[in-house]
Amino acid sequence: MNTLYFESPVTDAVRRRWLYDGQLFVYKATPSSAALCEFARQMIEDAFKGLDPRTAQYEMDVESYVNIVAPLKPRFIHSPESKRLIQGILAELRCDSETTYLDVPRLRMVTSDAYLTAGVGYAHHAHRDTWYSAPLAQINWWLPIYEIETECSMAFHPQYWNRKVQNGSHKFNYYAWNTSGRADAAKYIKTDTRQQPKAEEPMELDPQLRLVCGRGDMILFSAAQMHSTVPNTAGFTRYSIDFRTVNSDDLRTRAGAPNLDTACTGTSLRDFMKGSDLSRLPEDLVAQYDSESEADGVRVYQPQLGVLAK
Repeated sequence: MNTLYFESPVTDAVRRRWLYDGQLFVYKATPSSAALCEFARQMIEDAFKGLDPRTAQYEMDVESYVNIVAPLKPRFIHSPESKRLIQGILAELRCDSETTYLDVPRLRMVTSDAYLTAGVGYAHHAHRDTWYSAPLAQINWWLPIYEIETECSMAFHPQYWNRKVQNGSHKFNYYAWNTSGRADAAKYIKTDTRQQPKAEEPMELDPQLRLVCGRGDMILFSAAQMHSTVPNTAGFTRYSIDFRTVNSDDLRTRAGAPNLDTACTGTSLRDFMKGSDLSRLPEDLVAQYDSESEADGVRVYQPQLGVLAK
């Protein structure tokens, strides 16, 4: 049974354990999460040069829209200020800065009425992040930059928490994805043919849970949660931020969510940075999770190679 916790005062250790059991947590905006959204909002609005970013899709062709958001995403993602504000969020929610590791925040845009559903505006099918080589101890953090409605939110499919799904994760290698899948995102506008792990059997996506929260409010969930992008019919573009964390103690003890159906290779753990000083996870710890340590490809994505995608 999945439970939704609002403003829970539990410790981070208890919260992580409950997240690994399939529970969901929601927190109201903190000073740092509000500042992160404001920082992103200012960058977005500067990029659109006077147009309302939420309705700009109705005033330009999709290629022009992509030309704006493609360079915008890595500017936000790799800004030192973005990482500094995430460090603040983690401190405000009682995470230990010596054992909590974060990755860079992703800036997402989900346009309305299928204007852009590929590449930098990819609308995510139902999936677990673990299908994309995320560790079972990963926690996902998601927050909207502007107010949202149910018609442009994210959907959870909790009936699949303990239910295996036949999927294509066995064909996914993280280092190959870093080499081409992430770097080539801006090339895809009309369709997206990148190899991504998807369900290979029919899925029952209803009933589903949609959480409509305010600007800067945060939803926390396990990387093993089945979730998807709601097809946006709200009439405006949804902009959101997500980032991920892992705890080094949990990695060492192999704590985390159950693995029902993940069979990908490679690991994203080299992307994570310590909350205190942004140093990387020890390589000996990462190696314990690296099923393809000798595989060809890029182990850590370099932003100058292209535009970040998932």
